[in-house]
Amino acid sequence: MSSQPTGPGPDSSGPTPYDASTLRPATVAVTSGRPPHEADSPLNTPITMASTYVAGGDVEYGRYGNPTWSAFEEALGDLEGGQALAFSSGLAAVATVLDLVGQGRTVVAPRHAYNGSVMQMADLESRGRIRALLVDITDTDAVVKACEDAALVWLESPTNPALEVADIATITAAAHEAGAYVVVDNTFATPLLQQPLSMDADLVVHSATKFIAGHSDVLLGALVTRDPELFDVLKKRRDMIGAVPGTFETWLALRGMRTLHVRMDRAQANAREIVRRLGEHPAVGEVRYPGFGAIISVVLAQGALAADLLTHKTRLWVHATSLGGVESTFERRRRWKSEPATIPDGLVRMSVGIEDVEDLWDDLATALDQLTGERPA
Repeated sequence: MSSQPTGPGPDSSGPTPYDASTLRPATVAVTSGRPPHEADSPLNTPITMASTYVAGGDVEYGRYGNPTWSAFEEALGDLEGGQALAFSSGLAAVATVLDLVGQGRTVVAPRHAYNGSVMQMADLESRGRIRALLVDITDTDAVVKACEDAALVWLESPTNPALEVADIATITAAAHEAGAYVVVDNTFATPLLQQPLSMDADLVVHSATKFIAGHSDVLLGALVTRDPELFDVLKKRRDMIGAVPGTFETWLALRGMRTLHVRMDRAQANAREIVRRLGEHPAVGEVRYPGFGAIISVVLAQGALAADLLTHKTRLWVHATSLGGVESTFERRRRWKSEPATIPDGLVRMSVGIEDVEDLWDDLATALDQLTGERPA
């Protein structure tokens, strides 16, 4: 005789799901985007590898939707407080937004920002599509004035790699008064530390490649909005140009998001301790840290050569251009010719991972000491 149940019990439908808006972010990261709690159902949304669907439903074709995308979008949307759309990369999401700006209209953006975003704006400006007005995002009065003729205001806070913090609420209010939309790149802060939609921003953009996925194995982007009409416009645009994510990548990103709060807690704690110690080291001329998050920028006292040497002298810290993974990475940003000249030659952007902070510091301090001659090379 089989010992397995022969049919559903009286409670097989499971309990009524929680309303995500009543839960704290760490719980939302774990619980949102999962299947209903029904008998014998999986805890995780399965990977749906499908390009073609039987006609007559809501999806019709693989470019228009996928259950795995939907699960990721539900979880990220719940964390940010809006509706999310997944894209093939962060830059695909950026391009979709910028493509909606009217011919010849002004986009206000930080002079220090993600290189890919600024380069897209420069490309569009060179072709007469938009006018890009780059501003010091810390000068709120100047940014507010720049909003007067803007169609779109693009914010990063903290900025990449200068780690400047914007007054999102004040700038957003001014932009809306001028009739402009506001987009906030929330990649560095993540929705655990900052929720721009709650400050009336119209859109949030993520390179989900970074902290959201968190394991340096995914390329993915996302947009989040509370405006249903704007959501529909963006989805139609995504579907039309085909900037859709891979199913497996989306599943990996959702799995990574489950531990976002744990990873961010550890990485941020590590970052704060490393910031404290860096400030006391003679090889370091300046430490830039906004007080939250896991990204630090340091300016080496001896300039670009010292910064390049540092990134090649460590064993644990990895010389790499990306960030937000479980491992600690760093690079001298001005090694990229497209980085603005207002970023110091000796600036090293550091993405602090979740390793033991004492091991991270021992590795970093040994390399820094070699720059000042305190230990033999």
